[in-house]
Amino acid sequence: MEYVVLGADDEMEILDSLELFLNKEGIRLIKADNGMAAVDLFKTEKPHMVLLDVMMPGLDGFSVLRKIRETSHVPAIMITARSEDYDKILGLELGADDYITKPFNPMEVVARIKAQLRRNYDYQEERGRTYRAFGIELDLSARSVTGNGEPIELTGTEYRILELLMTHPGRIFTKQQIFEYAWENDYIADDSTIMVHISNLRNKLQNVAGGATVIKTVKGLGYRFEKE
Repeated sequence: MEYVVLGADDEMEILDSLELFLNKEGIRLIKADNGMAAVDLFKTEKPHMVLLDVMMPGLDGFSVLRKIRETSHVPAIMITARSEDYDKILGLELGADDYITKPFNPMEVVARIKAQLRRNYDYQEERGRTYRAFGIELDLSARSVTGNGEPIELTGTEYRILELLMTHPGRIFTKQQIFEYAWENDYIADDSTIMVHISNLRNKLQNVAGGATVIKTVKGLGYRFEKE
């Protein structure tokens, strides 16, 4: 299961930064730069939780939360540049689960998001699932990969790449996202390194999948694991 978080903030660079950290955790962030867009995205995407800036053009974060609470009780974290107790109390009264004041450390926000997901959807248990496709079985708990019941020997980096792609079938990941997830480090613009690892991984999986290329290159965008 892929968790989806809706982030709404008119400072998109903040959301862009958070997105990188959330991607490392296998959490997808959908972004809105105003309140009305946030409401529309919530209706169409049905995210598992929301992260709302209080001060936004059009509808503010409080108004967005009011609309969401008319139909849903998904976890909600409010963000504000102000630290007045009134804002915090109002947000909590409207149904917010947590509150963060700018400026903040993105890692702290990610930790709070994970805590909300864990509390509401048993996040850790979900991470222990087994994924199967094309005769390939990925066991997250054992950190093992088998093909038609036989072990597939992968390097640590290959495993991390497969873990990211296979647990999100059909979703395109950029080279930067793959690098930062697999290497757990800031992106270094060395595309050849990623291409070699992808090529090796494909070769190891191809026989199991009956010759099919289960990891597709999406020109100009990145890579995706095919949906079976």
